[in-house]
Amino acid sequence: MSPVFKAHTALFLAALIYGGNYTIAKEVLDNEHIQPFGFILMRVICGMVLFSLLHLLFIREKIEGRDIGLFLLCGFFGVAINQLLFFKGLKMTTHIHAALIMTTTPILVLIASAILLKEQITSKKMLGIALGAVGAVILIIYGKKFAYKKEGMFGDVFIFINATSYGIYLVLVKKLMRKYHPLTVIKWVFTIGFFFVGPLASRELMNVQWNTFTPGIWLAVAYVLFFTTFLTYLFNAYALKIVNPSVVSIYIYLQPLLATAIALFFVKDELTLTKLGAGLFIFAGVYFVSKR
Repeated sequence: MSPVFKAHTALFLAALIYGGNYTIAKEVLDNEHIQPFGFILMRVICGMVLFSLLHLLFIREKIEGRDIGLFLLCGFFGVAINQLLFFKGLKMTTHIHAALIMTTTPILVLIASAILLKEQITSKKMLGIALGAVGAVILIIYGKKFAYKKEGMFGDVFIFINATSYGIYLVLVKKLMRKYHPLTVIKWVFTIGFFFVGPLASRELMNVQWNTFTPGIWLAVAYVLFFTTFLTYLFNAYALKIVNPSVVSIYIYLQPLLATAIALFFVKDELTLTKLGAGLFIFAGVYFVSKR
């Protein structure tokens, strides 16, 4: 099995996990079980502990002092801004708005990669991103209605800033992935992120009423902490060691497609020509962006 194939497998699994995160995380947030910033602090602490433990057991790699500034930026954009504003925005807006706005991430990554990594913007990559965006948008808005509210507009802005921050993070962290083991990078990204998030979110976490949690809410929290936080960052970090940030970002378009596939599997949805066509657009986009 080639390293590139393994990278795409990791990205596919990360997209599969993210596909369910919109609904699962929103279930916890909408019912006021945990406030957005408190939930993020839980994620950051969980990620920091798990990645530090793995690093201590298997890697024990040290970082150079000249790279601390870049690690600080990755912790700020990849954990603090990215996670805080995504959950805050998700609480204020709708699933459909959040998913649509996140489709801008591959475009932002391509632009940032061209500026910071001197990655060439080829016609195939632009075609791939365009095809993927068309497919994702069709799939997201198919049969759904839009609802605009003042609070929702602020939520949309937060989601867009989150998408921008995540795009910057993918490009910046690529430089570190070329030099260090993925576990070393993610361990320090989460550790630094903790010092950004902690002062803003500690009060919300201390105010959580744990006794109100049902078994379903505990499972949702566990999903977000282990799968959406630990595994997805691990999968993306591994993939970034092998492929370019633009390839990692294009998998965002797979999230609504995989969410639809899961619904079809559990007979919660039906397959239509529109959904099939949207899926073909998305896979074509992934192909053109990934093609060397």
